[in-house]
Amino acid sequence: MNERQGLIVYVNQLKHAKSLRKYGHVHYISRKLKYVVMYCQREDVEATKNKLQRLPFVKDVVESFRPFLKTEFENAKPDKAKEYDYKSGL
Repeated sequence: MNERQGLIVYVNQLKHAKSLRKYGHVHYISRKLKYVVMYCQREDVEATKNKLQRLPFVKDVVESFRPFLKTEFENAKPDKAKEYDYKSGL
């Protein structure tokens, strides 16, 4: 399985958002805040980021830090108060 990394691309106008498909997989387009969430191969992130920043309709490009975060948690003890709430049906 190929490792991917997310890029958040802030655009000036949404009519150019569809043209970002050739740079990676467009996952989400926010109409209200005018940004596009897209995924590309991890080894191509820097090159893709540089290409996107050169486009005239792009304000900013931000990388996602999710691949670098530890998602396995240790010593996760359940809270006694929450256990009681779940058992009582609240």
